[in-house]
Amino acid sequence: MKYATNTLDYYWMPFTSNRDFKEHPRIFVRGEGVHYWSHQGQQILDGSSGLFCCAAGHGRREIADAVAEQLMTLDYGPPFQGGHPGQFELARKVSALTPEGIDKVFFTNSGSESVDTAIKVSLAYHRARGEGQRMRMVSRERAYHGVNIGGTSLSGLVKNREAFGVGMAGVAHMRHTWLAENRFSKGQPEHGAELADDLERIAAMYGPDTVAAVFIEPIAGSTGTLVPPVGYLERIREICDKHGILLIFDEVITGFGRTGSAFAAQSFNVKPDIMTMAKALTNGNQPMGAVAVDDRIYDTICNATQGDGIEFFHGYTYSGHPAACAAGLATMEIYEREGLFERAAQLSPYFLDAIFSLSDVAVITDLRGYGMMAGFDVVPGERPGARGLEVQKKLFEAGLHIKMTGDSGIVAPPLVSERAHVDQVCDILRRVLSTF
Repeated sequence: MKYATNTLDYYWMPFTSNRDFKEHPRIFVRGEGVHYWSHQGQQILDGSSGLFCCAAGHGRREIADAVAEQLMTLDYGPPFQGGHPGQFELARKVSALTPEGIDKVFFTNSGSESVDTAIKVSLAYHRARGEGQRMRMVSRERAYHGVNIGGTSLSGLVKNREAFGVGMAGVAHMRHTWLAENRFSKGQPEHGAELADDLERIAAMYGPDTVAAVFIEPIAGSTGTLVPPVGYLERIREICDKHGILLIFDEVITGFGRTGSAFAAQSFNVKPDIMTMAKALTNGNQPMGAVAVDDRIYDTICNATQGDGIEFFHGYTYSGHPAACAAGLATMEIYEREGLFERAAQLSPYFLDAIFSLSDVAVITDLRGYGMMAGFDVVPGERPGARGLEVQKKLFEAGLHIKMTGDSGIVAPPLVSERAHVDQVCDILRRVLSTF
């Protein structure tokens, strides 16, 4: 089926060059396994798991059946002062995967909502323990923490901020961890652990007792897969402990097997206080996010309330929606039954070797990668991001979908991929990028 441009006029597309797209539409109409099919019938290899969502691949009948059955049993139940079995069971399943002691799970509907929820949890926690002056948040340059007002304020991506004013007050940014001397590093780069000391400088400048939390993507994803330098996350944890600052890992992209473990926190052996997640939580089959919280934080907030009243005045109409929980439970079963986290760890060396074989392509200026996630930069075109958009369009025409952010590409294939799929991804990348 082909679409005329004028049938696309009514939809305002997110994070899209709308005018360009509607002149040259790239429309997905079907997905199965590790492939999409376009509106013109072309098979498209999914090199980025949709938007890092579909770790178990597309068209999983088990998830669709679970959602359909749930909708015919209980389509919706109010989450305020009420609940349904799926919420509690999925929370139990998720808490079994998080680091020990991070056992309380709050459901949202997206990664953006998870980040804003984590902001409010951190503020409520400090107020409950008598340190309500801790209101400052710390993030990093090149960080992406969603697009709600809190996440936008934390963002270190200029284009995500510049049209929306000052945002939330009291946010400081550390430097990003990309260094020229770390170019073409496979795994954790050698240089840059000292960049963590930016947090110490911020604490000293504003007063450590004013800082509530620091938000860190263990691997900065949307900006192009910035892997943390050796010792960097450990140093961040040490500074947080020294000053009573909460460490929040944004695992919206890295969560559920992308790094070869359930979460990057386990891969890097650094335990945060709060974790945000979404995307692969339901394999992208239903909108859903979650915030996992250390037990002491939950206990502090709840115990600060006298009597049987509401402890945390926050939530969403669709928090823990029955259909989303059904999708999440079915997804957790697939991950466990098929050993997809372990499979990711086993496939990662082959994947990274294949990606780094592209280092001789002239237009590529850097390659980075960890687990089943890699990034590359290309020489910019006439303006920042112009070449990246051209790359994405040409890759689509050649039968490959990946995520481009500006002039950086992110490759993160489904965890059900085979070596042959990895080879095909790299073959198409080489063929297309060699034309620039």
